[in-house]
Amino acid sequence: MARAKICGLRTRETWLAATAAGADWVGFVFFPRSPRFVTIEALKAIGADARVPRVGLFVAPEAETIETVLKVQDLECLQIYAGAADCRAMRARFGAKVWRAVGVSGVADLPRDDEGLDGFVIESKPPPGADRPGGNATAFDWAVMRGWRAPAPWLLAGGLTPANVADAVRASGAAAVDVSSGVESAPGEKSVPLIRDFIAAAHAA
Repeated sequence: MARAKICGLRTRETWLAATAAGADWVGFVFFPRSPRFVTIEALKAIGADARVPRVGLFVAPEAETIETVLKVQDLECLQIYAGAADCRAMRARFGAKVWRAVGVSGVADLPRDDEGLDGFVIESKPPPGADRPGGNATAFDWAVMRGWRAPAPWLLAGGLTPANVADAVRASGAAAVDVSSGVESAPGEKSVPLIRDFIAAAHAA
């Protein structure tokens, strides 16, 4: 069984669907250039129910940005696109767990120590010309994970869908997976059936 995180939720309907389907984490994106960006107003409409751990995704964030979000929604974990030192600073400041996002194209890119953090989100490097960090709906060769001794808990992300998540778990050895675009009917528009299918497939892997 792999644990499943559904990221990029923007509406109460899809948040309820993810929690009802058994998501292990739900994620909210606080990066304005993303089609999954959630406004403070939308976040208030979703509500602050804590039945499922909540993760906030931030890209090179200012501390004030995180503070604004935390006034509306408690976050168990901050998923941050930044260097290790900046991630540690945010961890110390807010007292929340921090997962650092790591782009991978080969074995050399995989973390070798925990960097003083709580975990990693391992995904493909952005393709050339991308204006956003992250996997951008592309997968890397999961076979590079073979033989890697993970220094901290980690989630596999990038290019995952209900159709391939079981293969991804088998090939990579991931104990947890993270999906966003792979459960959408259009960029930023989550599909309730795909959310359900993904969680079921991950939990069955």
